[in-house]
Amino acid sequence: MFKWAQQQLANVAGTQEPIYGPSAIKSVAEEAETTPYSELTKDDLKWEVMDSTSVETQSFYFMSEGGVLGFAQVIYSNVAGIRTTCQFTSKVFSLDPSKPHLWCSTQLHNYEFSEDKSNFYATDCAVELSEDGTTYTIKSMNDDRAIVNLTVKRTAPGFKAGTTGKTLFGTDLANPWGSMRHVFWPRCAAEGTITTKDGPIDFKGQAFFVHALQGMKPHHAAAKWTFCDFQGPTYSAIMMNFVTPPSYGSTVVNVGGIAKDGEIIMGGCTNEVTHLETKSDTENDWPEPTKIKFHWKGTTKDGKPVEATIEGALEEKLDRIDVMAEVPGFVKKIVAGAAGTKPYIYQYYPHKTKMTLKLKIGDEEISEEGLVFSEATFISE
Repeated sequence: MFKWAQQQLANVAGTQEPIYGPSAIKSVAEEAETTPYSELTKDDLKWEVMDSTSVETQSFYFMSEGGVLGFAQVIYSNVAGIRTTCQFTSKVFSLDPSKPHLWCSTQLHNYEFSEDKSNFYATDCAVELSEDGTTYTIKSMNDDRAIVNLTVKRTAPGFKAGTTGKTLFGTDLANPWGSMRHVFWPRCAAEGTITTKDGPIDFKGQAFFVHALQGMKPHHAAAKWTFCDFQGPTYSAIMMNFVTPPSYGSTVVNVGGIAKDGEIIMGGCTNEVTHLETKSDTENDWPEPTKIKFHWKGTTKDGKPVEATIEGALEEKLDRIDVMAEVPGFVKKIVAGAAGTKPYIYQYYPHKTKMTLKLKIGDEEISEEGLVFSEATFISE
């Protein structure tokens, strides 16, 4: 009972959790041992809209044919069932270090979901899934600096790890107190624009979509994250890796997949990310990666072994985000009580020298250059 009370206090106040150990987490990798991944149906893309502490996001990453990198996201946050808030964020990255990125984050009003939970609406904002479940349209006029009108159509099936895509947290895993779920569209075609004060930016090109649900306090679920979005002419390779805090045994959960037009080549949890070289950030002591290796391992539908690697220097980071400086006040309240929590996101887009996906399917070896957008997030030790 004491542990439950401690957990409840941690959940409302954001304090540090006791050490439950690795037995208090059921990684999605356990499902993936028998079903490495499942292709998505339209139902998998519904908003869950939990009535307890959670953060749910739909995030879209864009790499335009003209070389512009962009991002759009809806965030739905619930603090202990007491307060819900929605934000729309967008970013147009500047590849010129002398010019700032365009970053917009707006609190949304009058938000609602369609009856089937496929679509999100708020004043001057809509993210809608087409009837056939293959295309999202993202529209926002919430900030004059970035008027968003984009379309993302998947060109390969979507997938989730295992059968549910979900990692569970709790001392009684039949009645978990927390969860983490990701579903992906690894390979998409994008069209449309983000209009800035300098005019419209054309985002015709490639895109990646992820719908994530952290059904608990985000800093209780994960202490560190690393993310990879590789888009090449023929192949896309994505990976989402997180490490839990010591309270859940510093457990590593990795979900990744490789796709090409029309098919998932492999998906599952037997992948790895390694920060090969790091340097200490002088402001916060986090070991920001400078050289990285992503490794995928799995099988095709018909049982052929698949291995793939992307390895190389990350070049100069594009951005470093001090999350506590950026997030709205209500999120700060969630995190403020947690000792030793200092979340920073490092963003990378090595483009002077493109990175190479080295892919082996059965006996066939393929090498493809492409662009990688990568993030390393540090939240707590």
